[in-house]
Formats: sequence, C-alpha cells, structure tokens
Amino acid sequence: MPKKPMAKKRDTDSLGESAGSVVDVAINRLKERIEAGEFAPGQRLPPEMVLAGELELSRPSLREAVRALAMAGVLDVRRGDGTYVTDLRPDRLLRAIGSFLDLAHDTGLDEMLECRKVLEPGATALAATRIDEATLDALRGRIERMRTLHDPEELVREDLAFHADIVAATGNRTLESLLASVTQRTARARIWRALVKSDVLSWSHEQHMDIYRALRARDSLAAFTAAHRHVDDVEAWVRERLDAVREHSPEADAKGIRMEERI
Repeated sequence: MPKKPMAKKRDTDSLGESAGSVVDVAINRLKERIEAGEFAPGQRLPPEMVLAGELELSRPSLREAVRALAMAGVLDVRRGDGTYVTDLRPDRLLRAIGSFLDLAHDTGLDEMLECRKVLEPGATALAATRIDEATLDALRGRIERMRTLHDPEELVREDLAFHADIVAATGNRTLESLLASVTQRTARARIWRALVKSDVLSWSHEQHMDIYRALRARDSLAAFTAAHRHVDDVEAWVRERLDAVREHSPEADAKGIRMEERI
C-alpha cells in the first residue's frame, strides 16, 4: 500500500518562511497563551519539549520566542530551574512588544518607512556641514550608551534621540518637525526589530559609528551614504517581515492564500 503523506507541522518552517518570520509566529503563539491567562504571573512554563508540542512549534523557534520575551521582561529564564512568567501585568506585555500583525495592518507604515529613507540621509548630509563639536561629542556618548542597553524600548529611544540630534544640527526646524513625525510612526516596528534580531547591538553600533565618523569628518557625501545604508537596512528588514506576516495573517488564510517558498 502507498504510504500516506506526512501531515505538515503547523510551525511555519514547513511553509518555507524566513527564520525571522517563524520567530514572529512563535512569539505570538506564546504571547497569546500568556495574555489569555493560561500561564499566570509567577508560574513556571512547561518543559520545552512539552510546550513546543502544545504550541505546535519547533524547539528552536520556541527558544527564540522565549529569548525575545525574556528581553522584553515578560519571561524570566532561571538557569537550572526553568522559565517563569514575570509579575508584569498584561498591559505591560502589550505595550512592550505589541503585535507585528498589528503593524502589518497599519497601511501608513509603508509610507512612513519610505519617507524616512527619503528625508533622513539628506538631513544627515546637511548636518555634516553644520554640526558643532559639542553635538558630535554628545553623539559619541549616545553610541556608547546604546552598546550597554538590552531593553528594546530603551535602545530604540536612544536610537531615536541619536538621529534627532543629527537633524537638529541642521538648524532647519521644518525638517526637524517632519522627521520627528516620521520616526515616531516607525518606532514600534523598530522596537520589534530590536526584540527579535539577535545581532542588533553590534549591527547598530557599527552603522552608527559609520554615520558619526562621516559627520566628524564633515563629509556630507559619506554622511548621506552611511545614513542611507542604515535606513535602507532597517526598512528592508521591516518590509520583509511585514510581507511575511501579512501573507500568513488569518485574513489571508481565510482566502486560501499560501506562503510562497523562499530560498
């Protein structure tokens, strides 16, 4: 008799999604259980193998989800003892990480990402011709502080301040106001990125240093190039995840839309 085809696991590894998108799904499934009260504050989570089976996730995906939620302060990983839900209230959980699916439904986010890519590199190039020594010293201090931060919200807050200081150095208040509006609208997506991208600290430090060195040299072309690369990398990362989550949203599933294989 011919063998029956094996049923596909619900874990989106089987759908050909990127590893990052799989982690988004894993985080959301675990987050939903906590928000629903199935895991109460102070309660220890089931063993990894058991929980992965309950959530229909691979163990590597579950580990990444636990790591991200621990970074957000939602879970407490106690070496040799287990993983516990913290005593934080559910609204703190929602405020800390929200849902990437919520971001996917924000139709204005795509435009805000595009606006940032148009405005910020030009503003950084202009700042290179006008920035003073005190501001340069302050920027270097912010870069060093960012290296020590592990809370995603704090990291993004410092990152926003870094770029705001650069725009302020242009002396153009209209440009400053425009970019402040744009960057605030993209903050949640950047917090999520800081939460799930494991190398975000080293990546952020390297690219901020490139921008700083160009500003210090008063090289407007290098400043434009460094800022454009930085903004473009963030935009590409967010757009890739937005596309994956939109395609795998409940609305898309209801219409029978299937994920395309990604190489």
